[in-house]
Amino acid sequence: MRIKLSGVWTIISLTVIGFLLESAASDSAISGFALWPFQAGFMPWQLVTFSFLHANFIHLAFNLYGLWMFGGELEKLLGKSAFFNLYFASVLSAGVLQLLVTSLTGSLYPTVGASGGVFGLLLAYGKCFPNRIIMLLIPPVPLPAWLFVMLYAVIELMLGVTGTQSGVAHFAHLGGMIGGYIVIRRWRRRSRWI
Repeated sequence: MRIKLSGVWTIISLTVIGFLLESAASDSAISGFALWPFQAGFMPWQLVTFSFLHANFIHLAFNLYGLWMFGGELEKLLGKSAFFNLYFASVLSAGVLQLLVTSLTGSLYPTVGASGGVFGLLLAYGKCFPNRIIMLLIPPVPLPAWLFVMLYAVIELMLGVTGTQSGVAHFAHLGGMIGGYIVIRRWRRRSRWI
């Protein structure tokens, strides 16, 4: 009997496997899969592999929750193949923007995490389901998806520009949103169904 995983559960499974391998391997064995700045050991495959690594369990859990929360409904709307395209285009654009920012700032630290892909899904969710209500946890305020996405993007931009929350790749998050926007906009030009 063959088990068919949805796109969301495929990415979740691969990301959990990546985290378990990362946890079991030495830093030197796994470091080549993180996204390193151009001046500190960048390799092309890192534009995808960094999304399967995470700093800790909390980082992993938040990203997988976001992937599950926004990805399921998007995959139902778009189909598995288009969902993969959306997610990985967001991961790639997150990586590219992060590389540009680290080049400008001279940062020598690697980036890990699926956040760029998740932020691309979040943007796509806001575009495809603008009036769906998203309940914030803190404070518990209901917001339409489009407003939630806009506020989150503004907060990420402010945190990135001010350098608040060091160790968080705010520009990678914004890069993921840019990738999600480009993909959804392209699909809307070609089709009336989104």
